[in-house]
Amino acid sequence: MTPLVELEDVGVEFRGLAALAGVSLSIMQGEKVALIGANGSGKSTLLRVLHGLQRPTQGAVRRDSSMTQAMLFQRPHMLRASALHNVALGLWLQATPWQQARAQARIALARVGLADMATRYAPSLSGGQQQRVALARAWTLQPGMLLLDEPTSSLDPHAKTEVEGLIAEFCAANVTLIFASHNLGQVKRLASRVVYLHRGRVLADLPVRDFFEGALHDTAPEAHLFLKGELG
Repeated sequence: MTPLVELEDVGVEFRGLAALAGVSLSIMQGEKVALIGANGSGKSTLLRVLHGLQRPTQGAVRRDSSMTQAMLFQRPHMLRASALHNVALGLWLQATPWQQARAQARIALARVGLADMATRYAPSLSGGQQQRVALARAWTLQPGMLLLDEPTSSLDPHAKTEVEGLIAEFCAANVTLIFASHNLGQVKRLASRVVYLHRGRVLADLPVRDFFEGALHDTAPEAHLFLKGELG
């Protein structure tokens, strides 16, 4: 199979400091890939490279030109409009007639449990509700690949459970998922593959079971220390 996205020896520098160095990855359709590592390890930068928001300073990125994708950030941006308009606008910008876009947006909000919030001013919603609006906005675009940057880190436990369940439902139909997370329980629940980053480099790339049950203290000691909570 041809990868949806392939990175070859990718590096990214900011003012002479390496955020990524020598990263080579292939992402196949339907994979559920978790990016983990300590703060500053390069997870967010790698997501931005995968999504096309950040151009590498070295190396090559090849992607399937037919692939559609969407990215959700840790704190999603809400336009100064209703939840309904926040969802409908993305469709309208893709040439969907406005009334049709509104109708599809209502369906999407109902799917994420926010049908009764459609007319609410989106920036006034709680963090969990805003993440659900962002998921609805992504769902309407029917992306083949969904990228998430710490999607539940700022939410309370109940909201985390709700949003995580929606992500799992969203990606059940062979949607490729790539997400950064510090929540190792979430990684076990959502991922099929784990990529561990340390100081901008990939030190481990394993199936999720092998990552958590393998002998990382020999092959990737930094990852072993991270799992023990000794490298944060």
